[in-house]
Amino acid sequence: MDLILWRHAEAADGTPDHLRELTPKGIKQAEKVAAFLSRHLPDDYRVLVSPAVRTRQTASMLTNDFTLAPAIAPGNSAQAVLLAAHWPDGDGTVLVVGHQPTLGEVAAQLLECNGGPLRIKKGAVWWFNSRERESIVQPILRLVISPEFL
Repeated sequence: MDLILWRHAEAADGTPDHLRELTPKGIKQAEKVAAFLSRHLPDDYRVLVSPAVRTRQTASMLTNDFTLAPAIAPGNSAQAVLLAAHWPDGDGTVLVVGHQPTLGEVAAQLLECNGGPLRIKKGAVWWFNSRERESIVQPILRLVISPEFL
């Protein structure tokens, strides 16, 4: 299984939090990353998106065929995200469009970092793969890239 964490692109400040929209810079970030992902994703990927406006806008730069997943909304746990994605026992590729610090907590858990959540930049992608060795599922970090490198 592949699990791709995509943090939403830059959003405007404001309240309520769930209605914040992407800034013009955020739109450009999401477009760059979407173009990259469209070249590298397999044909049969699934997209899970937080219900927040900024995550839906980020995902829509790649596809409008996504599932809103309340488990990925701000404030939810890393475990909730992993359960929603069916990691590591799911099939195929799952792209999760969500928020910091939760996505950083997911990455830290997969990489067995005990120092707390990792920082995932706005618009960045962290691509994990799972493999089984000696009956143990091992996460492999395949790629980390942020919009400014695309």
